[in-house]
Amino acid sequence: MTFPNPSSATLNTLHRADGSATYSQNGYTIIGAVNGPIEVQRRDELPEEAAIEINVRPAVGVGGVRERHLETLIHSTLHHIILVQNHPRTLIQVTLQMTSNPENESTTSQPSHYSSTLPLLPSLLQTALLALLSASIPLSMTLTTTILAVSPSSKPISDPSPTQLQEAASIHVLAFSSHGELLLAESEGDFDIDTWEK
Repeated sequence: MTFPNPSSATLNTLHRADGSATYSQNGYTIIGAVNGPIEVQRRDELPEEAAIEINVRPAVGVGGVRERHLETLIHSTLHHIILVQNHPRTLIQVTLQMTSNPENESTTSQPSHYSSTLPLLPSLLQTALLALLSASIPLSMTLTTTILAVSPSSKPISDPSPTQLQEAASIHVLAFSSHGELLLAESEGDFDIDTWEK
């Protein structure tokens, strides 16, 4: 399956949020909303910085373990770039709603690593960043993400298609800051150190 527009973004798509964005890439479409800084419940209040709440909603059904794992990865990544010290005792809420998935993802005959969280993670991070920028949340830097697949012959493939992800020996998601720092490195599948260093 090929996608004629590999990525597209629109800002301020929701009118009742402080900031919002819609981002599409590789068959995934995500709508992101940011509210904040807003009042936080006393039990979640942090005295010296803003609390960050991430909510990931699937395209169909109720969120489960997959979405909680994504929320944890996104939270730890965004905590590096949001200037949380500027808004102590407040909450910055980021909601990410999946609206479409690649057609291949709905089939049941796929390898288990393709149905993992990794193919979705770059789109979620890009949507979150765009929604934060739309909401004028102060950031120390921006970020960019990429997904790589490694074929069974150990050849790295950047921006793999869903079919290439299905056939890959391993998949890797990397996020870098605008300062060149590695913010996130998540991998799944079989690979060795030589493959990683490529």
